[in-house]
Amino acid sequence: MKTAHQGKAAGISRELTVGEVARRSGVAVSTLHFYESKGLIASWRNAGNQRRYSRAVLRQVAVIKVAQSTGVSLSAIRDALRSLPKGRPPTARDWARLSAKWRSDLDERIDRLTRLRDRLGGCIGCGCLSLKTCPLRNPGDKAAGQGPGARLFDR
Repeated sequence: MKTAHQGKAAGISRELTVGEVARRSGVAVSTLHFYESKGLIASWRNAGNQRRYSRAVLRQVAVIKVAQSTGVSLSAIRDALRSLPKGRPPTARDWARLSAKWRSDLDERIDRLTRLRDRLGGCIGCGCLSLKTCPLRNPGDKAAGQGPGARLFDR
């Protein structure tokens, strides 16, 4: 489905082929198809049944790549991108609002990784993660009641 911002304006094509998006974003065509299947980006079909993208997809792909590199889940990225306005390019305020949604999750992840880094030397090599002395994963050996072996994992 085409919108008003797609098509030609001032002699410059505002539509991009999947190959152009791939080249300009540094993302493989198969990755773009995957992003589309997950609802992260959208395209439409031209009269020749070829995919076309708006130029705004380049910024969306950049946000997806950065967010993925920080560990933000694809579903969280999709939800955030859906919060952006339709029919106009996102403003700095729109992007700030989008990124604020991820801030607390990223802060929590940083805190957890910092604690792990600071305590890691005490458990290297144990492997079982259910020892009474493991302050990271099983304080007070609470997992012992669930049976032997490693029982606790980050979700």
